[in-house]
Amino acid sequence: MKNKRLIYKGLAVTLLAGLSLGNVACSGSYLDEVENSGAFKTEDYFKNQQQSFSALVSVYDVLRKYSGGFENTVTFFNAGSDDFYSGGGHSNDGAGIQGINNYSLNPNTMPASYWRDYYQGIARATLLIERVPGASMDENLKKRYIAEAKVLRSLYYFELVRMFGNIPLVLKTLKYDDDYWNIPQAKPSEVYAQIESDINAAIPDLMLVATGNDKGRITQGTARAILGKIYLYDKKMPEAAAQFAEVNGTPGEASQYGYKLVKDYEDLFKVGPETSDPYKFSTESILEVMHTNKGNSDWGFWGQGKDEGNSINAMLGPRSYTLDKNFPKNDAPDLYAGWAFNTVTEDLVNFMQGDPRLKTTVFNAKQFVTEGKITYSPAYADTGYFLNKYLPTNDLKSSLPGSTELNFRQNYVAIRLADTYLMEAEALGAAGGRAQALLDAVRKRVGLSPVPVSLQAIKDERRRELAGEGHRWFDLVRWGDAPAKLAFKGFKANKNEILPIPYNELPNTAMHQNPGY
Repeated sequence: MKNKRLIYKGLAVTLLAGLSLGNVACSGSYLDEVENSGAFKTEDYFKNQQQSFSALVSVYDVLRKYSGGFENTVTFFNAGSDDFYSGGGHSNDGAGIQGINNYSLNPNTMPASYWRDYYQGIARATLLIERVPGASMDENLKKRYIAEAKVLRSLYYFELVRMFGNIPLVLKTLKYDDDYWNIPQAKPSEVYAQIESDINAAIPDLMLVATGNDKGRITQGTARAILGKIYLYDKKMPEAAAQFAEVNGTPGEASQYGYKLVKDYEDLFKVGPETSDPYKFSTESILEVMHTNKGNSDWGFWGQGKDEGNSINAMLGPRSYTLDKNFPKNDAPDLYAGWAFNTVTEDLVNFMQGDPRLKTTVFNAKQFVTEGKITYSPAYADTGYFLNKYLPTNDLKSSLPGSTELNFRQNYVAIRLADTYLMEAEALGAAGGRAQALLDAVRKRVGLSPVPVSLQAIKDERRRELAGEGHRWFDLVRWGDAPAKLAFKGFKANKNEILPIPYNELPNTAMHQNPGY
């Protein structure tokens, strides 16, 4: 065969050499500092606890796909929703993010990294699951490492199945002489069954609560939240509600895992001092993606999985932003000029009028321009509104080597308690006393009065509470609301609910492109 294409990059020896199995120096919390060491030979690895831990770090690294690199999933799926436009410098600034904004994505413009990166994480997890049992280390620790890897592998498969639908399901490390190009796509039901089973099996071997340097690692609470979300998308509502109930506990109070809504909504998006940031790993954080400026990230490896900064920050900042420091009592934020992606739609601003979360969510740049406090250069799809939750401020510029844009250290919280409250309320059929209490607790935190629980009330609350955090597009698709809500962008029913498989993954494989592409 002329071109023995890999079904996915990450399962073959060529990419196994790229795992970041380097020196790990935990400073303050898990994965604060990770150095990539380059190639290694798998047959010489996994001999002891240190090597096994380094391999586990490489599995966690892929979590940064949510918020690291230009092709992070948060800004990408924000652009596909009704709450944001793509933004950016011009209509061709990033084929992928522009393509999902106007639903012109095709197999050639679909960024390959959304397929490749998650499969690379799956390959790393699978290799660890196979090899750690032979390592010289404590048996209970082996079980915990394997359990964490199984949950992460399940999470990565979940992201793939809800993005692409029918995908290859491979649960062993493939070698060069394996017939990997003839592996067929599995049905979504098969993928869901496997990952649900894997997480259920993993939960007993996980930590109950992560403390100290273990913060950021998968715990029983994290696993149950991920499993509940998977059940929700698999339409297994009783099972989803049961898992979320374990995570959530009594609405408004601390759960068995220590989760509790933070008092002030705006604290969820603050960044504190570099040495001891009190806003990282709050009581509301269930799955948090670590970012640091200590990797000294630079353009040479941006988007290669080696940069450790939060890329959302620089992507969202208004272009050529200037604060008039001579303006008396200027209350406009001192922002680092960015690239103007994810401009906020007027529809979201209007929808959130009167909501206490509006100011934390939306930065009204045009108002400050009118008042003479700032200037900026309007870019593509400019509305004058920007996503405030992740804007880059000058006080967070890194003083270490590396490009400023690539070294913002704000963590991204992929799953938080208000999210699981609302997902449980939905799984309960949006009815009953507990569903009402869950909805009430989210609203009470921001000073809002109760409203009768219903599916529409939950939909509205998710839109306001989680705006800009990368969930809206998936919510609309799950509810079946995407064709109506996204028609103005060109969304087509029975096509755009899933993405096109990147073209280069298909030649000489048994896979078929998704319908309509």
